[in-house]
Amino acid sequence: MIERLLAAEGALARDELDHAQRLYGQVVEADPRNAIAVVGLARVLAQRGDTDAAGELLAHALEIDPDEAAAHRLLAELDVPATTPAAAAPPLAPGLATAPGGLLARLRRLFRLG
Repeated sequence: MIERLLAAEGALARDELDHAQRLYGQVVEADPRNAIAVVGLARVLAQRGDTDAAGELLAHALEIDPDEAAAHRLLAELDVPATTPAAAAPPLAPGLATAPGGLLARLRRLFRLG
């Protein structure tokens, strides 16, 4: 898992957004409560200019870990409030990742994965 996060960080630093998105997404699929990977996906969205969607993911990262410094830092940089969809799901519990309002459903919508 750590290796994949490091590879994703490297891809993001090289502006290889599709590759970074894929790697962070793999980590989130394996561990939906990995706030670091969720923040990584938010960083991908922010670099693509989708600050609203990035704010939504950052809000989710803070649901997972309210002390996640990278999420707080990126929210301040983007100057956007941490928002959640109108019908936001409560913080993830085990098994909710694949629920209709769960994180994976949110990611598919945010990244237009259908």
